[in-house]
Amino acid sequence: MNTETSATSSTSAKYPDRPLDGRVAVITGASSGIGEASAEHLASLGAKVAVLARRADRLDELAARIGKDGGSAVAITVDVTDAEAVQSAADRVAEELGAADLLLNNAGVMLPAPVEELRQDQWQRQIDLNVSGLMNAIGAFTPQLLRAAAERGVADLINTSSSAARNLYPNFAVYSGTKAFVSHLSKHLRSELGPKKVRVSAIEPGIVGTELQDHVTDPGANAWLEGSKETVDWLRSEDIAEIVAFIASRPLRVNLPEVFIMPTAQTS
Repeated sequence: MNTETSATSSTSAKYPDRPLDGRVAVITGASSGIGEASAEHLASLGAKVAVLARRADRLDELAARIGKDGGSAVAITVDVTDAEAVQSAADRVAEELGAADLLLNNAGVMLPAPVEELRQDQWQRQIDLNVSGLMNAIGAFTPQLLRAAAERGVADLINTSSSAARNLYPNFAVYSGTKAFVSHLSKHLRSELGPKKVRVSAIEPGIVGTELQDHVTDPGANAWLEGSKETVDWLRSEDIAEIVAFIASRPLRVNLPEVFIMPTAQTS
């Protein structure tokens, strides 16, 4: 007889179309792309969502859209590179929604360029957002994840990494390094938090059609990205959102530490 009593499994049994009912999800980088799609999808499955990003107008539109569709969302304007601001956002989430039991760390930027160009400004921007911003969110929300796991039986920390964490892409060295940090960090956090019922996962997608490409200024990288559109049907944000929901809706006993997802025609 199945004696699984986690919050995830019991909710799924009662509300099969809303497996995340009762969950409190926080999404960083929620104003576009994967973050925006994940917020909408998680809310449609019953989660109360807090959407975090810098663009207040985009967040307000997203929260209103989720509400119109019958979901629950709180928009919080914050720059994740500001540790104090992220902590204030975490305090607001706990006050308005309860302790977060799902954190999707999705804020990030991709600025490829040959290292010989010495674009220290772009190097630092990627480190600040992809590494320090990620750590700020982890630091602010981990106490809530631990509390929620103890009280409800399950919590999830999901970090958006990249196929660049394991594959080699010329001119993407700094970006790839930041994403390798995300993936390796996730493995270590799993060893710390898993025994306390906080599942840790890293999602490593290949090319996803988002605003990430809009920030690229390097001509060679832009040419490579544009050329790939001729032969590769890029992943969509909704594809990754569905993976996020799948990870979070598994029974407590199931943890997917790494999900490596590629467009079918992308070979590297």
